Formats: sequence, structure tokens, C-alpha cells
Amino acid sequence: MKEYKYKINGNIYKVSVGDIDNNVAHVQVNGTPYTVELENTTKPVTVVNSPRPAAAPRTEIGAKVIASAPAAAGSHQVKAPLPGVVLSIPVKVGDTVKASDTVVILEAMKMENAIHAGRDGKIASIAINTGDSVLEGNVLITLE
Repeated sequence: MKEYKYKINGNIYKVSVGDIDNNVAHVQVNGTPYTVELENTTKPVTVVNSPRPAAAPRTEIGAKVIASAPAAAGSHQVKAPLPGVVLSIPVKVGDTVKASDTVVILEAMKMENAIHAGRDGKIASIAINTGDSVLEGNVLITLE
């Protein structure tokens, strides 16, 4: 039971509030018990209109737009070996790399993982940006 002291028009009242069940409170004022019915106030419901996702882009003939161009013949794709976040890309388009060179630093499970080129070649395209989240198997870089 919670107890309060109120001063109303110079008179002091000792009020004890007991259990409140279904908007009915059991109250004692200066030792006299009362049953008080509380006003049932309903809180307004807030309706959130979340934006709908935009439709996938399409070409003039209605075909779906593919995010990345298909790999050219004789090219090599460096793919993400595990899901993570791209921390850095130490190469740029046109750079020549060796098979053991690091082309992407990927953070996965709170560890930095160096992704290597896998073969000698020239960077033809970079399909990701720093800060991007990638899934296992996503193409990161294409080599010529």
C-alpha cells in the first residue's frame, strides 16, 4: 500500500492506495476505506505507414535490370567466401595484381579477413564499396 499526505483547503488528509483491479482502487482516507472507480482512458492507437519498397527497375521492353554485367570470357570473379562487411578495398580498376595480393578486407564475426585475388590479372571491375554488406558468394571484384 502506498501512502500519501495531501493538504486540501488547509486540511491534511492521509491517503493510502491499495490494490487496483479493473480500474477499481481500494483507498483509505484518514482511516476510512473507499472504493474508487478510475476513469477508463484508452490510449490512441498510432498507425505507422511504413514506406513500401519500390518496384525493381526494368528496361524499356520490361525485362528486369541485372545489377552486374555477366563476366566476360576469360575473366575471374573474386567472390565473398563468407558474409560480412567490406572494410576496405586496397585496389582500384586498372591495377595489376598477383594471385596472393589482398584485394578486399572483409569484416566477418568481428574479425578482419583478407580476401586475395586468387590468380594474376588486372582489375576489370569492382562490384562493391566500402561499408557494403555482402553475402557468401557475392561477386566482389572481376579480374581480366
